[in-house]
Amino acid sequence: MSIRERMSGNEAVAYAIKQINPDVMPAFPITPSTEIPQMVSTFIANGEIDTEFIPVESEHSSMSATMGANAAGARALTATSSCGLAYMWELLYVAASDRLPVVLALVNRALTGPININCDHSDSMGARDAGWIQIYAENNQEAYDNFIQTFRIAEHPDVRLPLMACQDGFITSHAVENIELIEDDKVKAFAGEYHPENYLLNPDMPMAVGPYANSPFYMETKMNQRLAMENAKKVILEIADEFEKISGRKYGFFEEYRLEDADYAVVIIGSAAGTTKDAIDELREQGIKAGLLKIRVFRPFPGEEMAKVLSHVKAIAILDRAESFSACGGPIGSELKAALFDFKFSGIAVNYFYGIGGRDYTVAEAKAVYSDLIAYADGSKPVENYKYIGLRK
Repeated sequence: MSIRERMSGNEAVAYAIKQINPDVMPAFPITPSTEIPQMVSTFIANGEIDTEFIPVESEHSSMSATMGANAAGARALTATSSCGLAYMWELLYVAASDRLPVVLALVNRALTGPININCDHSDSMGARDAGWIQIYAENNQEAYDNFIQTFRIAEHPDVRLPLMACQDGFITSHAVENIELIEDDKVKAFAGEYHPENYLLNPDMPMAVGPYANSPFYMETKMNQRLAMENAKKVILEIADEFEKISGRKYGFFEEYRLEDADYAVVIIGSAAGTTKDAIDELREQGIKAGLLKIRVFRPFPGEEMAKVLSHVKAIAILDRAESFSACGGPIGSELKAALFDFKFSGIAVNYFYGIGGRDYTVAEAKAVYSDLIAYADGSKPVENYKYIGLRK
């Protein structure tokens, strides 16, 4: 029987870590993810878990230590945000190319320039091509549920890739919500133990991790990473099916909300999906067929799957919480538009930027997006390539 509790998103992730009881957690504090290693270290100090906590001098070091522990044969994770992720940048690519199934609890926060500590997705979206699996949460329940599934996905022999479990800084990380926890024994059994086939401390199989790869080998390494990422799609769904059996909660690549008969749809990631759902409910009462596709898995990118479920929609708004300065749109917008093009989508797709640097995104603004879509679809308003929501005049 599930346990009802009230927790912040950070508390929920820390509790999931406690239930999994990984071997090693190096970490360095940075707002708004600091609470996660703080809480885990408290669990360790109280004797509730036997994870080895390693306080380090920087985020670069925390990822280095996490990778080293994992390469040695340990189940390892860390947590960070924003500039902390940027400080790890070099190592993100190394972890992926070395096929180290480490897990990162990423609490999304704007990258500095100018200084900002609030939520957007510029940190994780900036790392979208590093070779990591990326899974996003709308709320605290999803942050907890996603994290329980992370190691099973990353460590699968057909995958063996690092994974970022992302949630929105402050909006979910610090806000307290009602959630349902799973019993400790069920989580422990679900997560299982990590038994790598090859690792540095295995005396029967001497090996190197991360050797130099010259031209005749480097390209094949990248192709193998691509194949692993493709394999991850199947594994993510298999693990989600197993998770549903112990939780009763169903997950996939994305969530469809009132989308089946929708004429107008918003595509979005993270906590702002809840705001959009409220707008949809109000619009439905007015007879407007509004719907939502909330992306949960951004890497591997389920472009074909999203294009299929959006194929009947007249107009789509693709909302990005990060700029890519491509002059064509944001990360989600560019990739989904490409997928829609390949699928020969005949409707209208417009990219929007919202919530950058923590800017509020309201129900009224969400409803205004649907008003735009209606106007684009009936021809009363010229179609724009991309636009900003809530921009000050």
